[in-house]
Amino acid sequence: MSIMLLILILVVACALMFEFINGFHDSANAIATVVSTRVLQPQHAIIFGASLEFIGAFFGTHVAKTISSGILTVHDIPQTVIMCALLAAIIWNLITWYFGIPSSSSHALIGGLIGAGLAYKGVEAVNYIGIVKKVVIPMFTSPVLGFLVGFSFMLLLVWLVHKRNPDKINKWFRKLQLLSSGMMAFSHGANDAQKTMGIITLALFSFGLVKTHDVPAYVIIACAITMALGVMSGGWKIIRTMGTKVIKLKPIHGFAAETSAACIILTCTHFGIPISTTHIISTAIMGVGSTLRLSAVKWSLVRSILSAWILTIPICVAIALALYSVVKVIPI
Repeated sequence: MSIMLLILILVVACALMFEFINGFHDSANAIATVVSTRVLQPQHAIIFGASLEFIGAFFGTHVAKTISSGILTVHDIPQTVIMCALLAAIIWNLITWYFGIPSSSSHALIGGLIGAGLAYKGVEAVNYIGIVKKVVIPMFTSPVLGFLVGFSFMLLLVWLVHKRNPDKINKWFRKLQLLSSGMMAFSHGANDAQKTMGIITLALFSFGLVKTHDVPAYVIIACAITMALGVMSGGWKIIRTMGTKVIKLKPIHGFAAETSAACIILTCTHFGIPISTTHIISTAIMGVGSTLRLSAVKWSLVRSILSAWILTIPICVAIALALYSVVKVIPI
């Protein structure tokens, strides 16, 4: 077995590891609210979420193509660059998971690609226009959109049901939240699974095993299975943060937050934008909570979450730069 084939195998293994970690790190995005409102028991919620994450992974490949061909301008990317990008994202995901901080796996991976690309060929390696259009602008606008849509949708629901019996409202939305959490799981699988599909396709393309950036069917299936397994392993620290520490949720709040977030994520997925599902659902929860009163949201915790969001890309750029600086001096 040649050394280059061995490195390709290691890159694919790292990509699937990233997908698995993404699954348990971001499982809170899909099931935190349905667990916190006690609509489903945690074990049932995980199986339910994992099933819909798996199905969502087959919802197109627009985001995968953005990752595989829209971040870096270099066509002859070495496998070592891709591996360093993945390792940087994995390291940051594990750090934020350990401390129970919701952060973006998408931005971690993009930051890793940028950092490794810069270390490999300097500033000309990065597709700045593509990053601004499909990463930077959505990074700042999507949380605002999540907050506003969540806030507005919750106001609409309150206006529609405010004269109804509270017990009946609770029962209705406990059932409706199964639909909204399913939408959230599907949308997360649709957007996030594609990021690993894109990175594996990039590795196969650079090795010469595929001739275009179209995602092979076997890559889609492998990523769908790995994402679902990651979700089934659970990420309980982040689930507690998302489901109970930002604001105490009732079924109507969970329904409003999940429906708002899922609609935004699916729209971005359609246009090939690797959106942060964490950003969207977090700010949708904040928006929904703010309809009660601003003090209902624990803003001190929100500040720590925002700090992680802001730091994710630059930290992953730095980690990938450092990793590639070490790797490139190793004779291969």
